[in-house]
Amino acid sequence: MTVHDGVQCVRVTPMQRSSNRSVFVFVVDGLLIDTGCASAQRDLREFYTTSAKDIDQVVLTHSHEDHAGMAAWIVEHMQRPVYIHPNGVALCASKPDYGAYRQKLWGLRQPFRARPLPEQFRSRTHGWRALHTPGHADDHVVLLDEADGRLFCGDLFLAPKTKLIMRHESVPAIMRSLRLVLEEDFQTVFCSHNGPLHHGRRLLMKKLDNLEWLCGEILHRHRQGWPPEAIHAHLFPEKWPIIQISGGEFDSIHIVHSVIREWGEEPPAERE
Repeated sequence: MTVHDGVQCVRVTPMQRSSNRSVFVFVVDGLLIDTGCASAQRDLREFYTTSAKDIDQVVLTHSHEDHAGMAAWIVEHMQRPVYIHPNGVALCASKPDYGAYRQKLWGLRQPFRARPLPEQFRSRTHGWRALHTPGHADDHVVLLDEADGRLFCGDLFLAPKTKLIMRHESVPAIMRSLRLVLEEDFQTVFCSHNGPLHHGRRLLMKKLDNLEWLCGEILHRHRQGWPPEAIHAHLFPEKWPIIQISGGEFDSIHIVHSVIREWGEEPPAERE
C-alpha cells in the first residue's frame, strides 16, 4: 500500500502470479472505491479486516469482476453499504456471465445487493460527484472529490493509446465520456489499473486525441469503400495474444465496428 495525496492506494495482484495484470482499490475519507478481484481474496480479506475502521461505505466505478469481486464479502462480513450507478444494481444482484479466461484471472464475482449511487454524495468530510461515463461499461462512473480536486477515473483511461476493446464497448461513447470529464476542474487522477497518474489531465487528453485520430482514419477509409476487415488490418496489424485467449471478446476489430456503427453514415462535422 502507498499513500498519494491523502489516498490509500492498494495494488491488488490476482493469485495467478504469472499474470502482469493488477487492479487498484482506494481508501479516502472513509470511502472505499472499488473492492478488487475475488482471486486476490486472501490478501484483500486481511486488508479489509485491519482497515475496517477506515471504511464507512463502498462506491464501485462499475460492476466488472476486477472491481466488484469482493463486494459480496464486504456486504456479508463488514455490513458496509455498496453503491453503484443505477444501471448496475440489477447486474450486481445476479450471477455474472463472463468468459472462463476472466474467471481464471480475476475470480468469480458473487451476487450482492448494491444500492443506487446518487449523482452527489458525501464521505466523512467531503462532497463528491459521480459522473456517468459509459463506453467501457453502461454503469461506469468517474468520482470527483470536489474539495480537493481528486478524480478517480475507474477504467476510463487505462492507456493513452487504445489498441483493444471488448465487444460490448463503444469508442464514440468513451470519447463523449472523456470530453465530459475534461470539462471538470481536477488536479490528481487515480486510475484503477495504473494507480495515481502523473500529469493525469494531460494523459486523458492524449487518449481523447488518439481516439479522434483513430476515428478519422476509420471513417475516411470506410467512406472510400474499405470493408471493416481491411481497415482493421491496416490500422492494427499486431495480433495480441488476448484476442485468441478471450475467444475474440477482446479485439481491435471492435474499435472499427463501434465507430462505423455509430458514425459511419454521418458527415464528420455532425459528430459530437
